[in-house]
Amino acid sequence: MKERILSTSVVVAALGYFVDIYDLLLFGIVRVPSLKALGISGSDLLQQGVYLLNMQMIGMLLGGIVWGILGDRRGRVQVLFGSILLYSLANLANAAVTNVSQYGVLRLIAGFGLAGELGAAITLVSEKMPSAKRGYATAIVAGVGLSGAVLAGIIAQVLDWRVCYLIGGCLGLLLLILRLKMSESAIYIESSSHLKNRGDFFLLFKSRDRLLRYLSCILIGVPVWYVVGILVTFAPELGKEMGIVEPVYAAKSIGSAYVGICLGDLFTGALSQYFKTRKKVIYLSLLANMILTPIYLMYGGRSAGTLYALCAILGFAGGYWAVFMTTAAEQFGTNLRATVTTTVPNFVRGAVVPLTAGFQLFRGYMSLRESAAVVGVITFAIAWIAAYHLKESYSNDLNFIERESASV
Repeated sequence: MKERILSTSVVVAALGYFVDIYDLLLFGIVRVPSLKALGISGSDLLQQGVYLLNMQMIGMLLGGIVWGILGDRRGRVQVLFGSILLYSLANLANAAVTNVSQYGVLRLIAGFGLAGELGAAITLVSEKMPSAKRGYATAIVAGVGLSGAVLAGIIAQVLDWRVCYLIGGCLGLLLLILRLKMSESAIYIESSSHLKNRGDFFLLFKSRDRLLRYLSCILIGVPVWYVVGILVTFAPELGKEMGIVEPVYAAKSIGSAYVGICLGDLFTGALSQYFKTRKKVIYLSLLANMILTPIYLMYGGRSAGTLYALCAILGFAGGYWAVFMTTAAEQFGTNLRATVTTTVPNFVRGAVVPLTAGFQLFRGYMSLRESAAVVGVITFAIAWIAAYHLKESYSNDLNFIERESASV
């Protein structure tokens, strides 16, 4: 019976993340056709696209903090209900926008709602699973969930962008019914009766060790969104500069990348369990991305097919999202775990704002490819240093708390 409850939690969490990723990546996929339908053309497609992407990511930054605190104070399951309801309604409304201003406000609201899904799901699954199975469970959640981007890419090629938003909103509302089967973790229930500092966001800053752990957890994940937010999302513009004559479609580049990320997450999740290490797997993934990024920028211009293939390979190399999220959950105590696992991925996603800002800044002095390369060098260097400062967390018992002075 217990095994059945655990499997139900994993399946429902995976489906929730599936809808989350579908909605999260949909804008990048339908960016060009949706903006053209609103009267945007030429170089404004990139400028307005960056603006809307940043609005979504700012919403995720704000939502990450709010949902994370609520996850520790009110429970993981309540956050899963509230977040999916908000972003589903926002995406339904997104189908009716008539100008960029409306588009921006709704991407902000949708981003706020999307911020709560993954962190609460990973926290819940991590707390319910024993350490011997934890990595497999979170890999399944991430692997299945990330395939939502593949569905979004396929649907966007055959349906109007407004219909794509309607589908995302409806999928989210349908998932609410399945959420009724989810129960809170025993670890959280046991601790919630006596802990007074649950969801104290500022507790993260009251200990040098705790702050360093927190920042390191964020920075090791930024390369994933450098690949997705710069190399893959702006593949149409990069491909054009590389000399590709045929059109390069964002739907195909993002879809290809996420096929790779899905497979990569399943692979690295299993790898971390087999070798009983999270940290070394993260190092391996970072190294692979550092090698493949210049290959993408130098040889991706041979054809659109080559570019899509390299997007998939980069996605596979960067498919350590599940290991990264599991590491964040394992690093912190029960009273801060939801706060951390919800804010960390959203700060990583929100890092797209400075990444795209740097991308645009450098392109004023160099080509798009050179600008992307410079941003990449900085991103990977910081992530490598951050990984060095993290402790191995594979065998951590999650039944502990964070106190004012230290974690015990």
